[in-house]
Amino acid sequence: MRDRTLKYLLVVPAVLVVFATAVWPLIESLRFSMTRGLSSRANFPQDYVGFENYQWAFLYEPAFWNSVYVTGLYTVVTVVLTTLFALGLAMLLAPGGKLRSGVQTLLILPFAMSPALIGVSFRFMFNPEFGLFDAFFGVVFPPLADVSWLADPDLAFAVIVMADVWGWIPFLTLVLIGGLASVPQDTIEAAQVDGASGWRVFKDVTLPQLLPVLAVVIILKAIFSLKTFDQVYMLTNGGPGTATQTLSHYIYITSARYGQVGYAASVAWLMVIPMMVLTYFYAKFVFKKD
Repeated sequence: MRDRTLKYLLVVPAVLVVFATAVWPLIESLRFSMTRGLSSRANFPQDYVGFENYQWAFLYEPAFWNSVYVTGLYTVVTVVLTTLFALGLAMLLAPGGKLRSGVQTLLILPFAMSPALIGVSFRFMFNPEFGLFDAFFGVVFPPLADVSWLADPDLAFAVIVMADVWGWIPFLTLVLIGGLASVPQDTIEAAQVDGASGWRVFKDVTLPQLLPVLAVVIILKAIFSLKTFDQVYMLTNGGPGTATQTLSHYIYITSARYGQVGYAASVAWLMVIPMMVLTYFYAKFVFKKD
């Protein structure tokens, strides 16, 4: 009886920490999302308004829909590009793959950097006056020299995508290398003996067995892309205009700059919905029993 009670007592501190750092803030943010919630007033939060903030976001706020569009496009592009590049590198680094030692060394660099630091680094590298890419294009392809990358909406979006893909490739590559290592070699050898080409072996043998790992990688990357903030803030701060303003950045601007905490909390909860769906599928794949 004593041992049974002790094991529950040992869990209590962890449960309290999770409640204080995760559950309670979620409850409070849900409460704020149903109030006027202006931080500029002393009596904060003010006036229960129910779902008025959610209705305002859907019906009367074009900036919200712009951030939804930017976030959706950013998520799709980064997930597709990162997964493709990571899969290609994983094939090179798999047991018996070519260029394994050299590429594996290069993977350490972006994996060790924080997203904010990556954002600052890319901002300097794309500076039109003294940036690394400006100097590179000036030698290799002069028409792209002296281009204000971060001042053009399309180019700025391309830069934040490039920074995100560069930072996430190492992690996804390492995960996919583990997935490739779990593919039975006898099935690959049997296909090769039957005369299948390298592409057919990958398409018909390796890829079907790698699909569960690929699904986990894609869902995990989509979750992080949906809530991206650091690199956008450090690279473009949502600009030029609102061309690169993601939902997280929109929530930050709405709450921190304009003090509309209640409205920002409602937008944050709208962002939670697709993330909850993705988390459900992620848990389904991760904890699925054979």
